[in-house]
Amino acid sequence: MPDSQDWFSADQLSAPLAPDVHDWLYVDKGSLTRRLTELAEGAFSVTPLTEGWQPLRDDECAALGVAKGSLGWVREVYLRGQQDPWVFARSVAARSALEQSGLDLPHLGSRSLGELLFSDPAFARGPLQARRYPEAWLPQDRREPQLWARRSCFSQGDLQVLVAEVFLPALWRAARITP
Repeated sequence: MPDSQDWFSADQLSAPLAPDVHDWLYVDKGSLTRRLTELAEGAFSVTPLTEGWQPLRDDECAALGVAKGSLGWVREVYLRGQQDPWVFARSVAARSALEQSGLDLPHLGSRSLGELLFSDPAFARGPLQARRYPEAWLPQDRREPQLWARRSCFSQGDLQVLVAEVFLPALWRAARITP
């Protein structure tokens, strides 16, 4: 299974990205929810897929600084524009830190986690990293090779929430970008 070294900062990528793709992955450090809402002309929604306590992947454990196989809260959703899934998002937090924080991730429902994190000034966002997302990590109905993804870690005290966002082909079509 890949480790955290498989995620790259913009200066670590071996091949240059198209400028528009680079912008979506690294330049725009604001809320992806807001950007998608603008692109969808307000027709934005969140569809929860899975939420619950699960063992975290090795790359997630490494990014969060917890032991391999640690249990964490995992939330997977589609961020939809114009009813189409544009982004697959996977957010994770280590169980011990989440339970001590009082943050109520289990009851977000169809609300955007990104909006919650960006609206709370106590959260600081770490650097953006990107990679081609492993097809096996995607939901069965969206498995495609070579999709671009980015991730960053939001921190508040001891709590870290790692958010990965996978850009699906429908987003690139809507934004008129060829990745």
